[in-house]
Amino acid sequence: MANKSTVETDVILIGAGIMSATLGMLLKQLNPALRIEIVERLDSAAAESSDAWNNAGTGHSAFCELNYTPQKENGSIDISKAIKIADSFEVSKQFWAFLVDNQIIKLPDLFIKPIPHMSFVWGEKNVSYLRKRYEALQSCHLFEGMKYSEDANVISQWVPLVIEGRKPDEPIAATKMDLGTDVNFGTLTKNLLEGLGAMENVNIKFKQSVTGLKKKNNKWNVRVVNEENNNYHTISASFVFIGAGGGSLPLLLKSKIPESKGFGGFPVSGQWLRCTNPAIIKQHAAKVYGAAAVGSPPMSVPHLDTRWIKGKRELLFGPYAGFTTKFLKSGSWLDLIKSIKFSNIKAMIFAGARNLPLTKYLIDQVRLTPDARLDALREYYPNARKEDWELAVAGYRVQVIKKDEEEGGVLEFGTEVVSAADGSIAALLGASPGASTAVSIMIDLVHKCFSNQVNSIEWQKKLKEMIPSYGKSLSKDPALAQQVRAHTSKVLRLHKLP
Repeated sequence: MANKSTVETDVILIGAGIMSATLGMLLKQLNPALRIEIVERLDSAAAESSDAWNNAGTGHSAFCELNYTPQKENGSIDISKAIKIADSFEVSKQFWAFLVDNQIIKLPDLFIKPIPHMSFVWGEKNVSYLRKRYEALQSCHLFEGMKYSEDANVISQWVPLVIEGRKPDEPIAATKMDLGTDVNFGTLTKNLLEGLGAMENVNIKFKQSVTGLKKKNNKWNVRVVNEENNNYHTISASFVFIGAGGGSLPLLLKSKIPESKGFGGFPVSGQWLRCTNPAIIKQHAAKVYGAAAVGSPPMSVPHLDTRWIKGKRELLFGPYAGFTTKFLKSGSWLDLIKSIKFSNIKAMIFAGARNLPLTKYLIDQVRLTPDARLDALREYYPNARKEDWELAVAGYRVQVIKKDEEEGGVLEFGTEVVSAADGSIAALLGASPGASTAVSIMIDLVHKCFSNQVNSIEWQKKLKEMIPSYGKSLSKDPALAQQVRAHTSKVLRLHKLP
């Protein structure tokens, strides 16, 4: 391998997915003079976690995801996480609207479309839970306009496929939020990177694998190998962001920063059932989320999901989870083994021991027969026929394992930013609701890693220009929330709001 000269830059973004694209665009808006290098192992952008077939694509705003509103032991519903996610998604929409308004990225209907978000449950216990959830959410104006019904006739008008063929005496309930969206994060990522690529001092390179990173003299030296000719070179920068999806953990561990100690990953594969009958696709216009089966993990929540992929309306059901040792669809079967280090083995063992039911669940999912998958679909769509659906591979998730003083190690179902104390390097780990809340996550990262610049008059002014609600809580300011939603809905061509 020939060693080329070192490339000097200000920022290195590892991975060409939604997180790197979002951070790169934010930083370039805040400081147009920044030099940014983006390196991606694959031959195109958004080919792993951000791809439309791999990502849940919901535009997570907590309108329909029941795992964001757990029921407490006293029977009450905790809506704090749902409020935070709903607020964060509004922040994302503000940033996208700013970019569209200023013609930095392409028209919004290429990546975002309005679609109702629904929760649907059956059985007396689940119906009681959904009723309590609905009532609890009414206390926050971010969920204003949500409809609730236990009437099969009403629900049939919303989503006929879900009701047709169902037993008439079965207790059912549903909520419907017309403010929901479908986001194609693959298209959005490519739009962001196209906008970035047109700016000065931004280089985006594909088929480039990062094989090592080491800090020297206040700079990170990142070793990059060209996948086509095996030549390697070094990129030197003051700041490194690892946004490589399932590939982030191994690179974070290679950095050897103290903050990375104790972190591990638990990979989960996924599959969809994809509808192939246009007549059925046409009959369903909603994202319908249900409740996880008893004993199942939060990631197992299935949904009957209307999406737009490559300009075509699709209908998916799933995902069906599975056990894997790969961190990426294009990864190695040795990824999990290689990620086990002396610094995280204790957390991995303890988390594994406490999550044996999860492992059993994933193995059972792998062993599902086509008939068993169809049975799961029929719980949501009773008249489903096998010949109208085909199996499609979804993306891989790497759930975060972190050390815990009391329990040794815990498995986290969410996203986590790990950064060095000096702010010179950061990595994003985890999964849902990552993409939908990418802007909020990256703004938090900017505060951590660019603490000197972010408090400057220039950066504060720009942040408020890009995100009108910056520094304020939409969940505590109904008037501002209404104003923001009206603006973003108009710019992004979504719902007609006053």
